[in-house]
Amino acid sequence: MSNVSNWRTTAMGAALGCLVLVLTQTVAHADEGPDVIAHRGSSGMAPENTAAAINLAIRQDADFVEIDVQRTRDGRLVNFHDCTMERTTNVEEVFPGRDSYRVSDFTWAELRQLDAGSWFHEKYAGERLITVEDVISRVDGRTGLLAELSPCAHYEGLAEDFAETLEDRPRYLRRALAAGELGVQSFQLDDATDFHTLLPEVPIGFLDADRPTDDELRTLSTWADQVNPQFTVTDQALVDRVHELGMSINVWTVNEPGAMRRMAGLGVDGIITDFPQSLTQS
Repeated sequence: MSNVSNWRTTAMGAALGCLVLVLTQTVAHADEGPDVIAHRGSSGMAPENTAAAINLAIRQDADFVEIDVQRTRDGRLVNFHDCTMERTTNVEEVFPGRDSYRVSDFTWAELRQLDAGSWFHEKYAGERLITVEDVISRVDGRTGLLAELSPCAHYEGLAEDFAETLEDRPRYLRRALAAGELGVQSFQLDDATDFHTLLPEVPIGFLDADRPTDDELRTLSTWADQVNPQFTVTDQALVDRVHELGMSINVWTVNEPGAMRRMAGLGVDGIITDFPQSLTQS
């Protein structure tokens, strides 16, 4: 068996193992509990950022679907996480010998030819990449959307492009804002502030893998609505301080039931997870 096949088998085994764990150690999601945010869709049970993962998260009653916004060479916004596509598509087979496999180096017509499901499991063979507009159509009126602006360094103007996409769908924008079902987040401070300037009515969050300092939190509180840190750096003092400064806090990426219970006990506002069903099933 090839190294790729070994990796795929191991990844699927890990996903199934996590499913058994979460189904046997369910954390009930009460109305007053944290929002359940499906990381790249229900990505523990379906190939990430595909229609299958998003639709499954909706069926599992996730409060939000979290996606990743990137841009093709011809200007289409697509839902994809990695800066390059080798890990989750067959791009090297379909387009062998390309100098770059970045999303931004391919047209939408080219991306539509890729298989984004077989890497996860054979039953998802032929699953395609989808546009951000497709994602919006799927979640509209069914669940919330938390969109991450890609941190891939080669992008410029991504905040402007996503703001324009939302403005081009005024009915969705008005309805999602009224229902509290829309948010944007970024690891890039410039992208977050740029988006906030363009659409200040849309809640904006700053992602952080490290624990933010108090000075950073005070600065963020002057414009940001959310601080979204890695759960491993989150404790009661951080949650309380974020709330004291008038912001909310969503933690990522929480897949183990004990960690879910611990984060919920701290009073976080949202839990970003690959396994939303472990929080929504009662």
